Amino acid sequence: MKKYIVEFIGTFFLMLTIVCVVNGLAADNYMAPLAIGSALMIMVYAGGHISGGHYNPAVSLAAMLRGKLSGGDFPMYVIAQILGAIAASVIGATVLMKGNMMGGGEMPTNLPGAFVAELLGTFALAFVVLQTATTKSTAGNSYYGLAIGFTVLVMAYGLGSYCGGFFNPAVAIGAAFNGLAGWGTAGLGLVADLAGGFLAAMAVKATYTPMDADD
Repeated sequence: MKKYIVEFIGTFFLMLTIVCVVNGLAADNYMAPLAIGSALMIMVYAGGHISGGHYNPAVSLAAMLRGKLSGGDFPMYVIAQILGAIAASVIGATVLMKGNMMGGGEMPTNLPGAFVAELLGTFALAFVVLQTATTKSTAGNSYYGLAIGFTVLVMAYGLGSYCGGFFNPAVAIGAAFNGLAGWGTAGLGLVADLAGGFLAAMAVKATYTPMDADD
């Protein structure tokens, strides 16, 4: 139960940061990815030793395929993450007045480009998580949270303008609840993000040489 609570809390504060910094963002304000990446970084450091600090169903999928999350834990992680994102989105819209639960924006004009951008951003995130936080050759390192948070920052700057910039199915759902995105955009992001997590797990299996049979 402790792991699921941590996943809820971490996803909640990640989503709350997104809701608060993106809503009403001026066109010339490019600082949102810095806040979002930093929020993920501090939550990974806060909860990584308890739950792994996924806060993202795509990362949890990749971790399960990598053998670092049990099949029994996976659905509970996803439920906790989605509930955390929804709670932050609703509180943001109703209490903090950041958001519009009545509906979100339009679909991206370039759907194939949006799908590929979401997939690549999530692939990069899940790949970095698996390589820095789930291997014995990097066990005990002190940089994994920074690496993970900065991956989101870089992908948001580089690919966010092409897609929803979710890189996280729970964030996609939360964005739709908050009105930051329409349900169509969120659905496209959700599918692309899960595909990115799957491909990242396959890439790690293909490129990482385990130190021993238990790695």
